[in-house]
Amino acid sequence: MNRVAICAGLLCGMVNAGFAQQPSANNDSAVCTFQDGKQVSVLYTEESTAGQELPAGKLWTPGKTPMLLFTEAALSVGNSEIPIGAYSMYFIPQKDSWTLVLNKNVTAGSKYDEHQDLLRVPMQIGQVSEPDKQFRVLFGRLSPKVCSLRMYFGKTGSWLEFQEK
Repeated sequence: MNRVAICAGLLCGMVNAGFAQQPSANNDSAVCTFQDGKQVSVLYTEESTAGQELPAGKLWTPGKTPMLLFTEAALSVGNSEIPIGAYSMYFIPQKDSWTLVLNKNVTAGSKYDEHQDLLRVPMQIGQVSEPDKQFRVLFGRLSPKVCSLRMYFGKTGSWLEFQEK
């Protein structure tokens, strides 16, 4: 039992050390827990939306730092599958739709490499009545095996659903 506790402590320390390079003052996270206790989470950099416009048709990430998606469960989104692991997240915003890009490269400070993309999935978008002053990411659990990822930038809301496999 003590070995398990020691190994768990060391693993947590290694995970924290691996992301110590990321500035923490502006980082935020969103988490969704499936009924079986497995989680999907997103770590992102907060960014003010005041006076900003999204780069239509171009790869974008808030705070100019890729968001990170962590999943303890195999997932499906659209017609694509996401294995257990960590991924960097990017978006391609358009006027009428957004595209989620999941990339296998999670090395801090590395440049985006399209050849490392795991998937590109269209997201639904809509307008909210009150604009957010900060970029926000939220999760909502819709059913025992479905978590909805929701993002808000100004008056735009975008979302998609992750299904636990």
